[in-house]
Amino acid sequence: MHLKVIARGVGALSMGFSLTLLPPIAVSLYYQDGEIWHLTASFAAIFLCGGSLWLVSLGPQAKLRRRDGFLVVTLFWLLLGLLGIFPFLFGLQMSFIDALFESVSGLTTTGATVISGLDQLPRSILLYRQGLQWFGGMGLVVLAVAVMPMLGIGGMSIYRAEVPGPLKEEKLTPRLAHSARILWGLYVGITILCATAYWIAGMSPFDAIAHSLATVSTGGFSTHDASLAYFQSPAIELIAVLFMLLGGINFSIHYFVWHSRDLRHYWRDVEVRTFLLFTSAMVLVVALALYRLEEAHWLTALRESLFEVVSVITSTGFGVADFSTWPTFLPVLMILIGFIGGCGGSTAGGMKVMRVLALTKLGYREIIRLLHPQGLFHTRLAGRPLEENIAQAIWGFFSLYLFTFVLLMLIMMAAGMDQISAFSAIATCMNNLGPGLGSVAQSFASLNTIEKLTAVVAMLLGRLEIFTLLVLLQPSFWRE
Repeated sequence: MHLKVIARGVGALSMGFSLTLLPPIAVSLYYQDGEIWHLTASFAAIFLCGGSLWLVSLGPQAKLRRRDGFLVVTLFWLLLGLLGIFPFLFGLQMSFIDALFESVSGLTTTGATVISGLDQLPRSILLYRQGLQWFGGMGLVVLAVAVMPMLGIGGMSIYRAEVPGPLKEEKLTPRLAHSARILWGLYVGITILCATAYWIAGMSPFDAIAHSLATVSTGGFSTHDASLAYFQSPAIELIAVLFMLLGGINFSIHYFVWHSRDLRHYWRDVEVRTFLLFTSAMVLVVALALYRLEEAHWLTALRESLFEVVSVITSTGFGVADFSTWPTFLPVLMILIGFIGGCGGSTAGGMKVMRVLALTKLGYREIIRLLHPQGLFHTRLAGRPLEENIAQAIWGFFSLYLFTFVLLMLIMMAAGMDQISAFSAIATCMNNLGPGLGSVAQSFASLNTIEKLTAVVAMLLGRLEIFTLLVLLQPSFWRE
């Protein structure tokens, strides 16, 4: 274990994170909202913390190994969640637990909140809250992969630990740093397009920028308590649907479409195709149910279904309707849709479409084996055989996911939460979704300390896809 290189990496990333406070400081100066000293103090605290780690690690640096990469990623997310609390502590006078919950929820793009009265909050704090999601969405560590080579630190081990999805060894270009810069360039470009579209559709410049940060990152925080329902605009809702879908698609595919100027890459990719077809099917199912069960006008049913289904499957969590009040099976169906999530390599949460597709094919293979026990059957995914080591990793992820989900849900129930609320709270946190059912349908403010800390653990496990965090609990990890 190379402690110096780990401290240097985490220190550099923390100092970089402190720069995210500069736009809120500028907004505070412009609007004179009284938060300038709180934000400046937060900037100083975060920068000094990162700078201290950087200074103690000065000297000859060893090569960062894959094992070190897992530790850097985990320590960074834990430290970042702690450092991110300062504006909430200083500016909003929140308790430590509530500030930690809000910070981790933003960084993991979960979008669950303990804050109410958003319309009355200072704009600088609102912008900081939105920015947490944007930087967490693509992964601050992926940004660091593009920067760390210039610091003399390799990045492949961190890329393996951070990037979502089952096929982590694939890269856009032979040089990982170049790939990371391309991904961030696309991310910034899509965000600018989203903000521009929102502005043209009628949002104020501040709301357009703030909501674009939450849309492309599939984070779901809003500057209004009513979320996007505040605007009562079908045009804004359609723009949100489009950019939520873009955020939920593998950014590698965005690169290939941009590089080749050929939109057909979206349809040719089996994961994206499955994602779009499944989303379309669920939109029709939910719209038909709303039309029949609530006797809503067919256009209203389709509008609410389209927005809410896309918001849930991309784990964004924006709302124009409260799906927890929908009739019969619909609320549970919406939570179950969130388990699937978006594509690997996207900003969305959930188990990822490729994993679910692979699990379906692997399950079907076992059924065929029961009929033909002597036969040899190969599972194909994306037009090529699925390697056994990847299949085993997917089964391992699924089993660990279920075990962790049940354990955390039981902890929630032991802490006093009812079954429906506990189920949906862990589901929405592990899938980085945001809204739930029961007592967490609108906010997590009513939870006690143990419940909020359990939710924080669930959000981190979901963001780091379980393995990255749990591998640190193995004794063999700490042996050379």
